[in-house]
Amino acid sequence: MVIAVVDGHGGGIGSYIVKRIREEVELQSLEIIALGTNSLATSAMMKAKANRGASGENAISYVASRVDIIVGAAQVIIPNSMLGELTPKMAEAIANSRAYKLLLPLPMENISLIGYQYEPLPHLTDKLIQKIKEMMNRD
Repeated sequence: MVIAVVDGHGGGIGSYIVKRIREEVELQSLEIIALGTNSLATSAMMKAKANRGASGENAISYVASRVDIIVGAAQVIIPNSMLGELTPKMAEAIANSRAYKLLLPLPMENISLIGYQYEPLPHLTDKLIQKIKEMMNRD
């Protein structure tokens, strides 16, 4: 199974997700591709032990259709989010990908997810890892 982790800015959220996946023995066989909106984000995820990484609009657009799961903040399907780092082409490629999307509902500027109750990133990441394990056991 191949997972793409998408992040921007400094890659803090993406690197945390990659690190937590790598800590799980049952998930060691996963191939993780770090997709950063910029090289700083990609580099941070690579340091957290992603298998491969690429940066920018073309890389994200190309890889999104070639993975099984896409992981990231909910912003990755919103054009011009992350202070404009996530381009409309990136958002469209991710949203239209046949990959299963596991999106974390992190706080967003000018967007509220009704019915969602705030949880810290570590709690959301625990739920994310549980979902990935469930998906692996189905295959």
